[in-house]
Amino acid sequence: MDNVTADILAICGSTRVGGNTDQILQYAKEVALQKNANLSVLNLRDFNISACGQCGDCNYRENPCDFHDDMLKITERMSRADGIIYAVPVHGFGMGHLMQIFIERAGVCYLRFDRPLTNKVGGAIVTGRRYNHQHVYSQLVSNILLNRMIMVGSGFPALLHAGKTNEAFDDLEGMDSVRRMVERMVDMVSVMKRYSRMTNDAFLTYNEANERMISENTLMRLKESLI
Repeated sequence: MDNVTADILAICGSTRVGGNTDQILQYAKEVALQKNANLSVLNLRDFNISACGQCGDCNYRENPCDFHDDMLKITERMSRADGIIYAVPVHGFGMGHLMQIFIERAGVCYLRFDRPLTNKVGGAIVTGRRYNHQHVYSQLVSNILLNRMIMVGSGFPALLHAGKTNEAFDDLEGMDSVRRMVERMVDMVSVMKRYSRMTNDAFLTYNEANERMISENTLMRLKESLI
């Protein structure tokens, strides 16, 4: 599809098939399609993802994780997308465990080395019955910014209040927030691509070393400049 304006990948952290999070992502796909964009959903429940083990050397490694499951497959797919949406329900006043495990493994074990999500457009959707949406949303936003993605302001955050299946559709303000977020993500990707075609250059450049791998000489120069 050469004329697709954007390729968005939504990471779904819900364990429940056909629940509110799944339904909202289906709606997000329809919104993207109306903007001539492709939004595909990756359900973490369909993959073999292990929690971090007891090795404890993640912060000191210079190479990705040696533990072999589907994590590398997922992060490589993320690297090919123009934008990433994290979508997760609130469980036990916090983030659903699938997404928590995924964020820990993906970030520390893979994404931190080369920051492949840099300058991709990011978004977050949180569903839950009533409590702690904002806490989970803030954690997702922090992860988006940590991975140097671009988060587009879209009005109210995409927080949907729902317990039983289908209840999310009754949260009209939440649904509208999802629509605005997806539309603005697609628009931002389109602007960046159009600029790159016109100038034969990246919309945003990036050549800074990973924050965990700053050399001693760089730190010394920084310290001297502050004295």
